[in-house]
Amino acid sequence: MLFYLLAIIILAVDQSLKFIVHRSLFFGQSIPLIDNFVKLTYVRNTGAAFSLFMGFSPYLIIVGVAAIAAIIYFHFRSTKKDYYLQIALASILGGSLGNLLDRILRGYVIDYIDIGAFPVFNFADIMINTGVLLIVIRLIKEEKDVSDLI
Repeated sequence: MLFYLLAIIILAVDQSLKFIVHRSLFFGQSIPLIDNFVKLTYVRNTGAAFSLFMGFSPYLIIVGVAAIAAIIYFHFRSTKKDYYLQIALASILGGSLGNLLDRILRGYVIDYIDIGAFPVFNFADIMINTGVLLIVIRLIKEEKDVSDLI
């Protein structure tokens, strides 16, 4: 139950931030937040991460649904007491749902965090990447623990 609650909270935060950006900024508008290093910039992304596959939104919807199904599958296959993994999966699920909802309702994903040389991204992207990073760290840790036994 905590798994779904965390995913829903992430989804709600993501959609709230996107709503605020959509209502408060003009498309393409940029506001400096921290010097000129971090800016709030309203971008519409019809592609995937880093604006790859621009204009492939219908296909990305299918990929998004498949990813969400895989996350839920892994949630059910994993131990519920493995809180570390459950938090990672819930983070990926919440972020994926946020971006998928944008694609379905708007035809694009609202991005707004602009940090210098990086492509503009959003809270959902942060949650997806955080979840993936947690899983990678866990896998590395398990590998290290197994090698210590040998």
